[in-house]
Amino acid sequence: MSDHHSNLLSSAKMTLELESKALISASARLGANFVHAAQAILSAEGKVVVTGLGKSGHVGRKVSATLASTGTPSVFLHPAEALHGDLGVMQRKDILIAIAFGGETDEVLSVVRHAKRLSVCVIAITGKTESSLAKLSDFTIDGSVEREVCPHNLAPTASTAVAMALGDAFAMAVMNARGFSPSDFAALHPSGALGRRLMTVSDLMKASGADLPVVSASTEFHQVLEAVTRKNFGIVPVTSEAGHIMGAISDGDIRRALLTQGSKALSMKAEAIMTKNPRTIHASALAIDAFRRMEEAQITSLFVTEDRSPNILAGLVRMHDLLAAKIV
Repeated sequence: MSDHHSNLLSSAKMTLELESKALISASARLGANFVHAAQAILSAEGKVVVTGLGKSGHVGRKVSATLASTGTPSVFLHPAEALHGDLGVMQRKDILIAIAFGGETDEVLSVVRHAKRLSVCVIAITGKTESSLAKLSDFTIDGSVEREVCPHNLAPTASTAVAMALGDAFAMAVMNARGFSPSDFAALHPSGALGRRLMTVSDLMKASGADLPVVSASTEFHQVLEAVTRKNFGIVPVTSEAGHIMGAISDGDIRRALLTQGSKALSMKAEAIMTKNPRTIHASALAIDAFRRMEEAQITSLFVTEDRSPNILAGLVRMHDLLAAKIV
C-alpha cells in the first residue's frame, strides 16, 4: 500500500475512533435529565417538532424521521422558514427538540421562544450546557465533545455524530417504552425491501373459505381430488366441523394412495389418505419466518392458524406467494 493510500486509511480510522470515543462519553453523561425528557415525549398528546440550522438541521431531519418511523409522530421545522410563517406547525400540545451545538443560533432561539409562549416543552441537544438555548429549555441533553475530528476543529463531525446518536437514543427509548412491535414497524414501512421483510403471514396467505378449498374427514376420494386441483394449490386441509386442522392431503398423498391401493383408493375417504399433524404457522408470524420454515423442511406451503386458537385453520401460505412478494 502506498503512503498516500495509507494516509487515507489512517485518517478514516482515526475519524471513526474519535467519534466512537465521543459517543461513549455522551453515553456516560446520560442521566435523569434524559429520562425526564423521554417521559415528556411519551406523555405528549401532540407530535414532536424537531428544529436545527445548518448541519444541526440535517441531523434534526434524520432524528424526526427516525421518531416518526418508530411510532412517535414527528415533523422537522426549518427555523428560518418558521420565522416566515411556518411557526404554525407547532401547537400547544407538542414537544420541541432543538438542536444547536453552540446553543446561540438566533433562528433556533426564536423558535424556542415561540415554543415557550405556547407552553410547549423544549428539549435541547447542545454542546454548550450554559448557552442561551440550554437556559431556555426545560431539559438539556449534553452533546458536548472534546473536539471535532476535523484537524482544524471547525467542521462539525464528532458533534453531529453525537447529536444524531442522542436523537436515536430518544427514538429507541420511547419506542421500547411504547412496546412498538415488528408488526407496528411493518405498518409504517409498507414499501421497499424493509417493508417486504416485515410483512406478516396474514398479508400473503390464501384465507380459509372461498380462496382455500377445505374437506372433512369423510369426504369421498373424487371430491378430495377435485378440491386439491381446484385452485392449483396442490394441497387441501382436512378439518373438523369446528374448523380444527386434522390433517392435509397433497397431490403426492393422492398419488401414493393410487400406487399402493390401486382401484381401492377410489373408494377411500379423506381420513384414510391424509397426512396427520401438518406443519402450521400463526397468522401474525413474519412472512420471512414462514419462508425459513418451508426452506428447512423442504416443503412449499404451510397451513396458517389463528393466533388465539392455534389449531383453527385461518388459511394457507405458499412459497410461491412469498417469492412473488420478494420478501427474500
